[in-house]
Amino acid sequence: MRVNVISDVHGNTQGLLTAGEGADALICLGDLVLFLDYADHSRGIFPDLFGVGNADRIVELRTARRFDEARDLGRKLWDGLALDPAEAIEGAVRRQYAEMFAAFPTPTYATYGNVDIPALWPEYAREGTTVLDGERVELGGRVFGFVGGGLRTPMRTPYEISDEEYAAKVEALGEVDVLCSHIPPDLPELTYDIVPRRFERGSRALLDAIRRTRPRYALFGHVHQPLARRMRVGSTECVNVGHFAATGRPWALEW
Repeated sequence: MRVNVISDVHGNTQGLLTAGEGADALICLGDLVLFLDYADHSRGIFPDLFGVGNADRIVELRTARRFDEARDLGRKLWDGLALDPAEAIEGAVRRQYAEMFAAFPTPTYATYGNVDIPALWPEYAREGTTVLDGERVELGGRVFGFVGGGLRTPMRTPYEISDEEYAAKVEALGEVDVLCSHIPPDLPELTYDIVPRRFERGSRALLDAIRRTRPRYALFGHVHQPLARRMRVGSTECVNVGHFAATGRPWALEW
């Protein structure tokens, strides 16, 4: 059995077209939407609406962790836009979802990232794509558990939830062979992004579950350039698969 695993697609529809090649199934751990590409500020919903110069500025502010200034700039830009902000964002997200869900191979098992909008997924997930969040599925005799979304941060991305709600989803999985989540367990090596030089939020509940239930693998994304792409926690192999937007290459799990 072979499963290809990806995370942090961020608009890479072309990569999705071949992401399932050679595999019995594709697993996607979220963040389909591309709001702003931190590597190429000309790509995404934000520069399409406000231009590359404003994208450069807001990336600069966020990277410096000047979140209040970034929000003030965002508010000024939205106030000057001759469109309803919610409608403009939803329309752009819908266009991206239509392309990306159409590119998913059959079967695909997917969960949400922190920049995704879960309420829209049922409209685009076709037959052959199974959406799981706080749920399990058996593939080739192994049990995979899925936990979507992220924890609350100053970035205020669309699918951030409380620590308590997130922990309840982790607890609902019980013992699994492969623990699949969008965000990593809360370890410095796995949560530190070496490019913006900051820690992203990881989950203590995931880390506790790994130590308690000892799955064979813990797979996740969210941190695009982590200090460590993989490491062991006890007998569990923790693997960051969140490089898909940049490389278009899945990580393969075979047994």
